[in-house]
Amino acid sequence: MKKPELMCPIKDWSSLEACKKYANAVYFGVDDLSLRARAGIKTKDLPLFVKKCHDLKIKAYTTLNSVIYNKDIKKAEELVKKARKAKVDALIVWDFAAIDLAKKYKIPFIISTQMNVSNFKSAMFFKKIGAKRIVLAREMNLKDITELKKKVDIEIETFIHGAMCLAISGRCILSSYLYGKSSNCGSCAQPCRKEWILSDNENNAIINEGKYFLSVKDLCMIEHVPQLIKAGIDSFKIEGRRRDAKYIEVTSRCYREAIDSYYDKTFTLEKAKKWKKELSTVYNRGFSTGFYFSIPSKEGIGYDKADNVSTVKKIYIGDVVKYYPKMKVMALKLSHRGISLKDKIIVEGEKTFIEQDVSSIHFKGKEINKGIKGEEVGIKINNIARKGDKVFLLK
Repeated sequence: MKKPELMCPIKDWSSLEACKKYANAVYFGVDDLSLRARAGIKTKDLPLFVKKCHDLKIKAYTTLNSVIYNKDIKKAEELVKKARKAKVDALIVWDFAAIDLAKKYKIPFIISTQMNVSNFKSAMFFKKIGAKRIVLAREMNLKDITELKKKVDIEIETFIHGAMCLAISGRCILSSYLYGKSSNCGSCAQPCRKEWILSDNENNAIINEGKYFLSVKDLCMIEHVPQLIKAGIDSFKIEGRRRDAKYIEVTSRCYREAIDSYYDKTFTLEKAKKWKKELSTVYNRGFSTGFYFSIPSKEGIGYDKADNVSTVKKIYIGDVVKYYPKMKVMALKLSHRGISLKDKIIVEGEKTFIEQDVSSIHFKGKEINKGIKGEEVGIKINNIARKGDKVFLLK
């Protein structure tokens, strides 16, 4: 049985640094027409980024998956031409205008989950018009996914980890209606994560008592990787193009280990529980198995908290003001809090992701055990830092 591709989300260059040892493919937006505004690669950097992926033997998929209006057609065509020139491996699309452009410029295309493909007849249609792959609707269960794969000879991709949307295939209009920020154009304000009160036209109201009735828990399928593989899924997709590099490193590493362990016959539920525990240390809203085994019930809603419930927090310390390559030392301005020997830190920037323990601290030429807020200290690090990178303490 062919090993499934592990596809990881890209926020910026640091995301690639975080997952480069684990990913078979990455997906990312550029400046415009992506469902994750403010997350992605600058269009001008697209050729260089794709080349970097290919040098690492990682496939590069570009998302062109927002709603395309008349005013966007020219912009979409320019983007497709640039993607072709950059030699992206495929475009992730769903608007028929984007599909037509992908075909016009002979770029392989993947049908986005936004198309809500939920049955084998739809899959047959998209195969007929030239789709390389389909990202199936998140509302499909494992039984139906298995049946579809047996009936249609086309690659299928499914989400295996990350945020879930309250609406079918992400087609929510709440954000657009309430705030004028369309989720289908990459600008969701996430009203589902707020406390809501149910009332009628006579002003009778049900008090929510601090509960979040619409906040869906995150998907986590780490314990069920063998079942996903046996279903014939070709690509396992991690959600999180707005998440930080630490999230991408942990999720990609855990799922890489889980997939590989299945093939070398060392996968156990005990291991899966350890991976799940580690996944809980990075951003999450609690976990569920989504629609894979049944229609989610109240267990799929995070009633008590709508935001991050991770067991480990990133605490901002300060910024890198200079890097000394010969000594492999960064000068760190402790603007927000102090730092001690053996603290675990993350150095993060647009192109930087370093995670390590603090092994030495220098202040005014002397080695010290603790740096105090307000000081500028020297920290030895194991990779290149850049001026302006942010430094965080992991607690």
